[in-house]
Amino acid sequence: MANENGTNSYEEVRRQRVLDNKKRFEDLGILNISKNLSDLAKSEKKSEKKYEVTRVRQKANDVYMLEPRRSGRARNPVPSYRDEIDMELPSFRKRSKLSSSWASYLARPLEEVKLASCQERAQAIKSAEKLQSNLQSGNPSFIKSMVRSHVYSCFWLGLPTRFCEDHLPKSTVDVLLVDEEGSEYEALFIGKRTGLSGGWRAFALDHKLDDGDALVFELVEATKFKVYIVRASHCSSREDKSGAEKGENEAEETSKSVTKKRKKSSNQSEVPTAAKEEISVVASATRRSTRRK
Repeated sequence: MANENGTNSYEEVRRQRVLDNKKRFEDLGILNISKNLSDLAKSEKKSEKKYEVTRVRQKANDVYMLEPRRSGRARNPVPSYRDEIDMELPSFRKRSKLSSSWASYLARPLEEVKLASCQERAQAIKSAEKLQSNLQSGNPSFIKSMVRSHVYSCFWLGLPTRFCEDHLPKSTVDVLLVDEEGSEYEALFIGKRTGLSGGWRAFALDHKLDDGDALVFELVEATKFKVYIVRASHCSSREDKSGAEKGENEAEETSKSVTKKRKKSSNQSEVPTAAKEEISVVASATRRSTRRK
């Protein structure tokens, strides 16, 4: 009984508090404000639903208009109020069968591009070594064989690391390249990468260096190179001339030996004929003597 009385008193107190709170809300007007807000939210939801329904209907109408007509009568033109925007896409470059992605970066015409053979490259290096050995100045020097990235595109010339560490500065420095005629070209030497970048392009294009050419770099001063060019094409032409001369000499020697052999054989054939004539003369003389007797 005590528990029931306790619960009843608690519920009565709770109800009384709820009623007091409602009165306070009515006095402040909070209940009316909450109702108005709930009505606004409902109206917004209804408007969104109506907009979605209209969009679906418009799509259905568009689909219906796009369907093929069964009637043969011409359709009335429907005016469109859409903005016409010209989207000009970049035209794709057509690649020819002969050219490639590497050929598009060439600084010289494709007709002038050459591909040296291993024999031409080796012969150019040999002649460059001879030229290097004939240098009497005693200055440090090295030989560099040209490849396509040195003379046709990219134009980055890497130098021997050991030579750069021993004779060249480790920082970025301007360097002079002097050819055999004395004309000078400024180039940029990057010590960290041990190579020539800026200015080397002008030197290679002006001298029309090709793949397989061998260059002798002689360090005349601290930042000045004397450059000697050995053409691979010239070396191959020299080889052809020397080979032709050797072939002609061999042909002449063989012809001379053949003529000598023929002369010897003719002399040998002449000797027995003379002996035969002498024998016949002696025989005829003996016959005559016997007849006289």
